[in-house]
Amino acid sequence: MSDLYYTAPDDSIFEDIKDNAIKIWQSCDDIYGYATEKIDSIKDIKNVGDNYMYMVAMFDGSNQAKLMAAVKPETAERIYATSEYNN
Repeated sequence: MSDLYYTAPDDSIFEDIKDNAIKIWQSCDDIYGYATEKIDSIKDIKNVGDNYMYMVAMFDGSNQAKLMAAVKPETAERIYATSEYNN
């Protein structure tokens, strides 16, 4: 894992991930409150350390792909540069 993983991104990248992660969780079935639990865990999260990757890692592979498709290109580049697949 790169040192980039533990370095907070620009606020615009962080907010892009956060906003789109919440949208994806809101589209999920919430019959047992699982999606609400995930939303509650990130709605007040701050842009420090690896919190941005914490939000990405909450998703399975198919939802990570949805997130990557939804975020701005510069956000996707940062996630990709940070990911274990790039190292």
